[in-house]
Amino acid sequence: MDNQTTGIDAELAKELGYSGTHTAKIVGITYRQLDYWARTDLIRPSLSDASGSGSRRRYSYNDLLELKTIKKLLDAGIKLEQVRTVFENLRGHVGSDIAAAHIVIDGGSVTLCDQGGLIDLINTGQSVLNVLSMGGVKTELEADLQPFQAELDEANRTAAARRIG
Repeated sequence: MDNQTTGIDAELAKELGYSGTHTAKIVGITYRQLDYWARTDLIRPSLSDASGSGSRRRYSYNDLLELKTIKKLLDAGIKLEQVRTVFENLRGHVGSDIAAAHIVIDGGSVTLCDQGGLIDLINTGQSVLNVLSMGGVKTELEADLQPFQAELDEANRTAAARRIG
């Protein structure tokens, strides 16, 4: 099988979704965990949910991404109830595009780095700190220096002339 066929198969799988069995294997959890998380509304399959005997859940690629994130949080020692709170707050801040999120896990805390701020996803979902981008400070300083550049250049030339003469 060549790479082109593999790529087509991967795209087709993304469109058609993943069965519960495949999802559990891909994410690295048990089917029992996956079933429990679906039944308790931690994450419901977005393509098709079980609706009685014989029906099958179909998970999307984004569902797999969320499930993998849940597994990583649990592996980092975050309790399942806290993971529920994290995802409630995370979805409130980034919507369905969690791939764009930057999450910091430190001990029992989970923090979202969002648009220059840090948001505690477990306790309040509120901003806890501001992140200062030094690149942004440098750019701002350079812009602030522009109006004074001619004056500064003249002062430097005068100072240099004094040292020489």
